[in-house]
Amino acid sequence: MQKRTLGKSHLEVSALGLGCMGMSFSYGAPKDKKEMIALIRAAVDRGITFFDTAEVYGPYTNEELLGEALAPVRERVVIATKFGFNTDGDGKPGAQSLNSRPEHIKQVADASLQRLRTDAIDLFYQHRVDTEVPIEDVAGAVKELIQAGKVRHFGLSESGVETIRRAHAVQAVTALQSEYSLWWRKPEAEVIPALEELGIGLVPYSPLGKGFLTGKIDENTKLGSNDFRSTLPRFTPEAMKANWALVELLNAMAKKKNATPAQIALAWLLAQKPWIVPIPGTTKLPRLEENIGAVALELTAHDLSEIRDAASKITVQGARYPERLEAMTGR
Repeated sequence: MQKRTLGKSHLEVSALGLGCMGMSFSYGAPKDKKEMIALIRAAVDRGITFFDTAEVYGPYTNEELLGEALAPVRERVVIATKFGFNTDGDGKPGAQSLNSRPEHIKQVADASLQRLRTDAIDLFYQHRVDTEVPIEDVAGAVKELIQAGKVRHFGLSESGVETIRRAHAVQAVTALQSEYSLWWRKPEAEVIPALEELGIGLVPYSPLGKGFLTGKIDENTKLGSNDFRSTLPRFTPEAMKANWALVELLNAMAKKKNATPAQIALAWLLAQKPWIVPIPGTTKLPRLEENIGAVALELTAHDLSEIRDAASKITVQGARYPERLEAMTGR
């Protein structure tokens, strides 16, 4: 497995990480714990060293799963988790109120350390920007946790450029986690140039468009009520039908490269910048191995130009989130 460094931080991770949310949360019923522990350990065996979770995934159960799965190999891996929500209510993303008050951040850190069975969180992200708390106060709280040895690196998620700059001035930001893929390219306009200027890595979540870019789901797919994609405008049958052109684009390139659409989508992301580390999620070993195969897939300048030209002719239909959740991004 190739390695990459997130920005100027010297935080080295595998070129591809593993997003673990779907093992416990959001994509239907929680998966079997023993099977997920085996999958996480299989990822380690195959060279993945970067694992992503959050206290709100479950809530709490996903961190507990990672803590148990990674305890025997803790010194070989990098664990990222997140703070920023109150975890009352039903535990769904956005169902809780935002809370990035410094005292709350420190409470979350202590609780996450217990669940993750570790003495330090490698990368601690603010999950969403809390407009009620100055970002300088948030960065300052994480700085104190770093000084105390409880956290090693500070991250932001779905933040706007001004917030990134203000936070970075107080405590160096190692990575920004943000949705980025062939069907969500907004970060290219302002965010990616700012990250390059500041020396901050980018960790794209949903690099496979929440599964859509794999070509495995389409307008005829019935999403269960416990699958959060059923609430997303981009996953209506009409939107999926309109957006199938992106899958056809990936399929065409996949045939040329003897690859799969998912591998092309991931290889495209990896080719954008050397400090981009996608974190596709999966609950199946064959999908994990397929995703890992993307790291060795080389797209030439001509391939990338072909993808860019074809993608520029496709207008993606449907908002990525309902209005309330979208309002929490880009702040």
